[in-house]
Amino acid sequence: MKTQQGRRGISNAIFSGVTILLLVVSASGFYLYSTTSSQSTTSTSTTTAISTSTVTTVSSSLVQELKSGGFVAGNLTTFDYTKNYVCTPAGTAFINDAQAQNASKITTCLVGAGNSTAISGAYPVFVLVPAFAGLSVFGVTQLGASSQGYPTFDHQVIPTQCGGGGSASACPDHPTYLYSPDFTLVEQHLGIKDGVFGLPEGVLPTPAHDHIAGFDTSTSIPWYVVAVLVFDPNIFPNAITGQCSQVVNSNLTDPTGNCLTSFTALENAMNTKTTATANANATQDDPIYDTFGGVSTQVSIPGVTIVSENSPANSNLFLFFSVNPQNPYA
Repeated sequence: MKTQQGRRGISNAIFSGVTILLLVVSASGFYLYSTTSSQSTTSTSTTTAISTSTVTTVSSSLVQELKSGGFVAGNLTTFDYTKNYVCTPAGTAFINDAQAQNASKITTCLVGAGNSTAISGAYPVFVLVPAFAGLSVFGVTQLGASSQGYPTFDHQVIPTQCGGGGSASACPDHPTYLYSPDFTLVEQHLGIKDGVFGLPEGVLPTPAHDHIAGFDTSTSIPWYVVAVLVFDPNIFPNAITGQCSQVVNSNLTDPTGNCLTSFTALENAMNTKTTATANANATQDDPIYDTFGGVSTQVSIPGVTIVSENSPANSNLFLFFSVNPQNPYA
């Protein structure tokens, strides 16, 4: 356990603009998760090099077409966005203290509370944040993200379906910034009392993420966001292939068995304890993991106990899109 003085030393180094050297760049480009099948292995998987230009081109083309990837029932699908996001009711309707009021000058979008019925006919979309990647999930290079805004873990770039808010790989029709009391807790854990990058305390870029929806629909409908913190990298799917690979040691017989591409896998992961979470996060000194006191299950969904079309919202963010069963990366 680090002392408070040690944490402040870390935070000063991180937030003063010193780039964390978490990624390895070779002449062939960034290293991404293996594209092999999601079968169990007994050792850390190898990685396949995919050029920077490939990743950037895929992201840019989808953003220009107002599309992103998503998962439905284990399959890669295309989300076609039809209008801009809405954050309703405003975050101050749920949390109305001085910090929330200050945050509302930058964003009215809140993670930590929500009303799934605020927009009629909405269904949940589960947003998978690779929390095991630490602060790089926010898409900022000073926090370890790639230059395209993707998070990194163990010197590998994680190609998420949406990069960090405001980055080159950010998804269309998503807010650039979010406010969350949990962001405040992470900042305070690092000894930060007045925010970072000139932002109010508790306001940070929208984290990089993947999506899981419950069904395909040719009609655009509203979707309310349920934020999911993923602490086991073995079940975080490759955004382009939809496959999982074992990247840290695990006590589970099938370390990738709950590869997060469906409601069923997500529900199972909520209740599956594994040594992989500590192996991935404690050894990397992940401040998100540390702030939550360590998480033994593969994922954590703050404020949500069930995964279904009736799951409550834990944000006030609504997105509008149709779901096309076609693979967006094919």
